[in-house]
Amino acid sequence: MKLNEIRDNEGARPKFKRIGRGIGSGKGKTGGRGVKGQKARTGVSLNGFEGGQLPIYRRMPKRGFVNPFRKDYAVLNLGALDAAIEAGRLPADAAIDEAALKAAGVVRGSAKLAGVRLLAKGEIKRAVKITVSGASAAAVAAVEAAGGTVTVTGSAAEPASE
Repeated sequence: MKLNEIRDNEGARPKFKRIGRGIGSGKGKTGGRGVKGQKARTGVSLNGFEGGQLPIYRRMPKRGFVNPFRKDYAVLNLGALDAAIEAGRLPADAAIDEAALKAAGVVRGSAKLAGVRLLAKGEIKRAVKITVSGASAAAVAAVEAAGGTVTVTGSAAEPASE
């Protein structure tokens, strides 16, 4: 097989249907939309409309609360940190901060994130000096047990919510 011989399977791309090109085409005049009415016009938005019956999204009970001021963190697990150091993406002896973690591709996130939060999933086998915005108590204990240090730049070490 050669690259110039590759083709789609038969029927994988149906022929484009030209509508609104005269009555003789079979798809002229109303263009396959039936006759008149709201759905024959452009800009129709009937999603969720149930013919006047109270829509299901209004019949269902609403529960819970979403805090608009909640801080979202990019999660960094100890196992991922150890794997990145072992793979050579992060320096084992130098101090590691959030900029180094993002540059190495260990954490991803948008500008809306409040920083990086270190969690205790996995294990760390070497002593590291890491500076993050948040860390769980278990993660701090695990890093210190391995001989490293964790510096939390955000508000004091928040309670673990793993």
